[in-house]
Amino acid sequence: MSTTRRSERHSMHFEAERRPECPEKKAATVPSVGIFWGVPEDDRTVLVTHRTPLAEAESYGDCLTHPHGHNEVWEGWRRLGATALRRQGLPAAIAAHEYEVFPRGRVVYMRPAVLFTLYADRRLQRPDTVAELVRRFGLTEQRHVVRSDVHYRS
Repeated sequence: MSTTRRSERHSMHFEAERRPECPEKKAATVPSVGIFWGVPEDDRTVLVTHRTPLAEAESYGDCLTHPHGHNEVWEGWRRLGATALRRQGLPAAIAAHEYEVFPRGRVVYMRPAVLFTLYADRRLQRPDTVAELVRRFGLTEQRHVVRSDVHYRS
């Protein structure tokens, strides 16, 4: 997935419907696609996600995907600064680092296979992390697989 591709019909929003979900946030109510990171905070790793309901996903070849790239979303968060990030329940580490420093991934829907694929850095492929990602993206009742990809190595 290219992070340089952008859709003009989508713009970045940081209001409630596009606010990144924190570990305590509830699961998606509908199957979704999106991007995610594992960001260190204190002595744990916090999953940070940005998602789009499947019905609003962008076509990318035979797939449906999140209309925003990792760099675009991360830079939007970084501009908020550490204090505002903390107020939104996000790790302050986002403000001080580039997006590729932390393990990351993307959830894509494969139309021909009728399958969600979670592309993730190997460090985010632990069973408990995958289960939380499946919950967060509303995939508990959906067919899904987890794969590694060269784009998601930190």
